[in-house]
Amino acid sequence: MTYVIHGATGAQGAPLLARLIRSSKHAVAAVRNISAIKNVPAIAVDNGSVDSLIEAYRGAEGVFVHLPVVAEVDRLQYAQNIAQAIALAQPKRVVISTSGWVVDEPDSPLQSPTESAIATLIREVRQTGVSLAVVAPRLFFENLLNPVVLGPVKTQGILCYPLRADYPVSWSSHLDVAEVVERLLIDTSVTGLVGVGQSPAITGMDLAKGFAGYLNLPVAFNSLEPEAFGAMIAPLFGAGAAAGVVAGYQAQALASANNIVEETSSQRLLGLTPLTFQQWLAEIAV
Repeated sequence: MTYVIHGATGAQGAPLLARLIRSSKHAVAAVRNISAIKNVPAIAVDNGSVDSLIEAYRGAEGVFVHLPVVAEVDRLQYAQNIAQAIALAQPKRVVISTSGWVVDEPDSPLQSPTESAIATLIREVRQTGVSLAVVAPRLFFENLLNPVVLGPVKTQGILCYPLRADYPVSWSSHLDVAEVVERLLIDTSVTGLVGVGQSPAITGMDLAKGFAGYLNLPVAFNSLEPEAFGAMIAPLFGAGAAAGVVAGYQAQALASANNIVEETSSQRLLGLTPLTFQQWLAEIAV
């Protein structure tokens, strides 16, 4: 049976696809352009076409879904199309990554609105009756690899990021998400939300110390305004996607922390502990 992996050329999908292939699972990359994929099985999928999604999902053992970083209006359309295709194709299992959007803290300023793309996707897939797990990371260590972030760390010893220096976050890596998603695709006994990230949460100052220890140079944390950070990343991701990122960090500024819930963590539910920041830096050899 086939596991269909969305975003298999990207940060979340690629390590998951690699894990499944190493485990001798029949996993295929669901991509818009098959010619961009080398040495792994692939299937053509257009998030804008319900018919193409149905064709990809029909008969699948499992489907991994995460919404791309594009304008929210496009994300919402993709969410509705994906949910409709799942309802019609009825794959055996679906695992959704929230990709950092918060969906399990209704009283927090971080909570995604009910009309948001990620909330819509989760709600509508739940209504299909298909076995569903939702992987809920918070912020990704890989965000720190953005050239506008990593460059000043290495050249100036300054970690510039749009969070308060003492703001606790359950950071995780895409490698952690891949490990959790692989488990959830294969073991369907766990359903509902599974949080992924550091527990206890760590701060910007902790990240600066981690960089300092790894790079063997002094590193200080510098808190940026979300709007300033948005202007820095807009040339890389586009204005629409950058606007969504800015809104997310504006919400962070109103919250006291961004940490996973212990009761629904991967540590508690699956016995899987994410990499520490220092372990992740060594793993990817920054």
